[in-house]
Amino acid sequence: MKLFFDSSSYIKKFIEEPGSREIDDLLQKASTLALSIICLPEIMSALNRKVREGSLTENGYQSVKQQIIEDIHDIQMINLVPEVVENSIKLLENKKLRSLEALHITCALTWNTDLFISSDKRQIIAAENSGLKVHLVV
Repeated sequence: MKLFFDSSSYIKKFIEEPGSREIDDLLQKASTLALSIICLPEIMSALNRKVREGSLTENGYQSVKQQIIEDIHDIQMINLVPEVVENSIKLLENKKLRSLEALHITCALTWNTDLFISSDKRQIIAAENSGLKVHLVV
C-alpha cells in the first residue's frame, strides 16, 4: 500500500506521543512511503521548538535528527514541481487551508497515494474532499 504522511503524523514515528503506536501499525502495512520535500524542515522546526521549550534535550534532538535523516533514504520524496504548486493554489482558493497543508495534499495527489495520513483534522477534511482516501491519527 502506498502511504503518504504529512509532518504532523510522520513525526510520531520518532517522538513518543499520542498516535505513535498507530503510526507504527500503519508503517507495517506500507509497500511504499512518501513525504513532501517540505516535511523534513517542518519536522526539524517542531523538534527545535521542543528543545527551546525544554521538552527535548539537545542530545535527544541530535539523536532524532540522525534517525530521520537515515530513514528518509528509503522514502519517496515528492518535490514541489510546478504542477504541485499550481494545484496547491487551486486548493487554497477553494478550501480553508494553510499553504503547507495544501502542498502536502497536492504532493499526495500528484504521487497518487493509496492513503493520506495526517494528525491535522482540517487537512484531513480538505484531503478527503480532494478525492484522497484519508486516515486521521490523533
